[in-house]
Amino acid sequence: MAVAEPIRLTSLSHGAGCACKLGPSQLQDVLELLGPSVPTEDVIVSEASGDDAAVYRLADGRGAIVTLDFFTPLVDDPFDWGRIAAANALSDVYAMGGTPALALNVAGWPVDVLPLETLADVLRGGRAVADEAGIAVVGGHTITTEKEPLYGMVAVGFASLDALIRNTEARPAMSLVLTKPIGVGMISTAAKRGVATDDQLAEAVATMTRLNDRASRAAVASGVRAGTDVTGFGLLGHLRKLLEASGCAATIDASAVPVLDGSLDLARRDVVAGGTKRNHAWLQPTTDWGACTMPEQLLLADAQTSGGLLLATEDPDPLIAACAGARVIGSTAEGSPGAIRITGRLDG
Repeated sequence: MAVAEPIRLTSLSHGAGCACKLGPSQLQDVLELLGPSVPTEDVIVSEASGDDAAVYRLADGRGAIVTLDFFTPLVDDPFDWGRIAAANALSDVYAMGGTPALALNVAGWPVDVLPLETLADVLRGGRAVADEAGIAVVGGHTITTEKEPLYGMVAVGFASLDALIRNTEARPAMSLVLTKPIGVGMISTAAKRGVATDDQLAEAVATMTRLNDRASRAAVASGVRAGTDVTGFGLLGHLRKLLEASGCAATIDASAVPVLDGSLDLARRDVVAGGTKRNHAWLQPTTDWGACTMPEQLLLADAQTSGGLLLATEDPDPLIAACAGARVIGSTAEGSPGAIRITGRLDG
């Protein structure tokens, strides 16, 4: 009797990782329909600024940082999917200048399609990254789904309110530092379509599972107070959100942006996630693309999962010294809030 081939997790996913999230214009429409919340005076950061996490004031001068992130499979290895999802959720705490304290699992599982042993492997991956971060996963919530599996985490952390990193604090003439290369969305999409090489996938997984803890600590220690992390809206999408919240414009030198090997070639072959194309469309009114070709533009808008930190600082040297691979990719400027001008060309 023939043994059934194992089901590829990515074959059950309509999108790869954070590329499955609502596009920025769609999210904006929903929030406008919902209307603003009315937070209490102890809510320091709410959804109003579009920041990475909520922050609640504690009596001891610290803030409790609370966030939630989950998505569909972007790799076929369940353990790696769990690791990536956990690193991605914890990244929002690091992006606010915080230290994670605990996490909760969130999972939706098609019990008639995938064995529970596979879910256990996903959860083991999440636990492995939590162990690396020095925190406990203390429970969670699961539901059954019809076909598509989901996994992520609620992450809770703490930070001094005097050291919070927010997307509202950038000022003109600051350097913009990116701490990880972009392109994981292209490679994740290629893996889903069965055209990624083993080396490309291994490099993407290594990038996505690397915690942003060191970059966060270096940012806090050097006095950085403006930044965000780069996930589903892509490098330029998250930059635009930061600029709009801070009232700035920016110039990006495309030749300085680090990219994963092969990602630009995948863009040239239109191995591009739908979420990336939604990001690109949203960026059109506010972006001067300069000499960048369409594949280069799409890579700059590529929907990332567990990407690096994008930090605005007057002194980038401590960040460059502390974070291997971190680069200055541009600077903030006076101008229309959210406007981005691209110079140079991507070198992929």
